[in-house]
Amino acid sequence: MMASFFDQFASPSFLGIPLIAIAIALPWVLFPTPPSRWVNNRLITVQTWFINRFTNQLMLPLNVGGHKWALLLASLMVFLITINMLGLLPYTFTPTTQLSLNMGLAMPLWLATVIIGMRNQPTVALGHLLPEGTPIPLIPVLIIIETISLFIRPLALGVRLTANLTAGHLLIQLIATAVFVLLPMMPTVAILTAAVLFLLTLLEVAVAMIQAYVFVLLLSLYLQENV
Repeated sequence: MMASFFDQFASPSFLGIPLIAIAIALPWVLFPTPPSRWVNNRLITVQTWFINRFTNQLMLPLNVGGHKWALLLASLMVFLITINMLGLLPYTFTPTTQLSLNMGLAMPLWLATVIIGMRNQPTVALGHLLPEGTPIPLIPVLIIIETISLFIRPLALGVRLTANLTAGHLLIQLIATAVFVLLPMMPTVAILTAAVLFLLTLLEVAVAMIQAYVFVLLLSLYLQENV
């Protein structure tokens, strides 16, 4: 019974073909394409306003060199939010519960920020490994610690997104199972549990949006250190 709770995180397949590619491509199909005319409808207006506000907020601490990443980070933000929100629907699959996908997003983007820092300002990039005013006996230890923390960043990005979404989905399924079990025996307790489930679902919607924002925000902070 316990193993069945984790079946929702297995990548679905049809005739031996993984369907994760369809789940990843679905967000781009759902978003409307802005028309060429001057007057847009309400949906595209709200979509454009949200993307503009998010991009302005994200690019605020970056200098002009980091503004080249605006399109990439805004697209990644919309992509992650859409995937996380679609995963909350019944009979759906959330690709961001797979650590391999999250690491596939985090590792190249983090590596790109490091390469940019090493190419544009190698002295400043290497200076992050040794804080100013460090005592001489602590220099080797601090360099090792800072190097390890630098290489842990992409792992933290991927694990944070995976762990939060996996824990939320699993908790929702556990409480929903408790509601169905308690309904014939203790209806009052089942109703109270269903109310908790409703509040938890609202919380999970917020988590789905916040985790996508945190993922992109941390990438922008890593970029800020290297541009």
